[in-house]
Amino acid sequence: MRVTQIVAVGRSIARRNQYRIGGAVGLVALFVLGLEIAGVATGRVLTEGYLDRILRFAMPITLAAVGGLYAEKSGVFNIGLEGFMIFGAVNAVAVAWLLSGDGAVGQVHLWAGIVGATLISVGITVLFAVLLIRYEANQIVAGLAVWFLGLGFGPFTAVAIWGNQSSPPVGRIGRITVPVLSDIPYLGRAVFNTSPLVVATLAVVGLAWYVLYYTRYGYWIQAAGENPTALDTAGVDVNRVRYATVIFSGAMAGLGGAVLAVGVTTSFVGGGLTMVDGRGWIAIVAYLFGNYNPVGAFFAATLFAGADQLQTQLQTVGVEISSNLIGLLPYVAVIVVLSVYGRTRMPSHVGEAYDSES
Repeated sequence: MRVTQIVAVGRSIARRNQYRIGGAVGLVALFVLGLEIAGVATGRVLTEGYLDRILRFAMPITLAAVGGLYAEKSGVFNIGLEGFMIFGAVNAVAVAWLLSGDGAVGQVHLWAGIVGATLISVGITVLFAVLLIRYEANQIVAGLAVWFLGLGFGPFTAVAIWGNQSSPPVGRIGRITVPVLSDIPYLGRAVFNTSPLVVATLAVVGLAWYVLYYTRYGYWIQAAGENPTALDTAGVDVNRVRYATVIFSGAMAGLGGAVLAVGVTTSFVGGGLTMVDGRGWIAIVAYLFGNYNPVGAFFAATLFAGADQLQTQLQTVGVEISSNLIGLLPYVAVIVVLSVYGRTRMPSHVGEAYDSES
């Protein structure tokens, strides 16, 4: 694309999402203002380490959001993202642990765990897609069923392998450092001395955006959700497109869970709502707030990750604020974002099964 085209696209996106952009900027401004009122220097909080953690914790949400928006763009609402993330998280740790032979888990094992967890998620999602598209199951009920299965399967797998709902630490994917660029103030550590998974996530976002809006297949995906009859008339199998996007959504959610387990943290935690802890639901909000745009979903995910990691950052710099109050911030951010949700136009045929007359 030429520079002029990129500028034109940027302006178009800004016009269509002016309320979302304004809302996000307003939240950041309120945050900075709150720090100043509390007598906390903004520079002490907005550090390189904080930005680094925001990007890392935004990865799982971003990946799940990209997959979810693709499915919904094609007309299928995958409300089971949370469940698929749980499957991905526990399977990534389990595969890495089993491949190591109960010994030291190395980087190769961790990468294999990510790949294995993603492939397992693909297999599960194929069954899920058949249930939704071939047998026209209720998408909300089926998605909730995946979530409940994940809540049971995760701890069960952990108990079966380790005798506990949580796994022992297995390590984390190492960082990559770009010489010279990693020394850039503020951005150096977060962007050029970071996990390769951060780079991969940004690449997924860019590629997903390009495919959706600048390729023939992307137009098919949008048509499958907006006007499936017209797409069928043009000779394109609507349900085949939907199968592909639903499977992709499960793969991305499973990958997101795997990244959370061995790319962000170092183990699987199966207590309560598991370590995924609502990130799949937040991913849905993220792509809605991003207006079904992968780039917008990424920025929404960073907003939620920033709110989630604020408590850790304040503790790091020695600021004493009630942990209960700070812990509410991610959910406050979700509520604020949901208040803007009404401005998002969902695809016309979301949730509707399609039967070809042919």
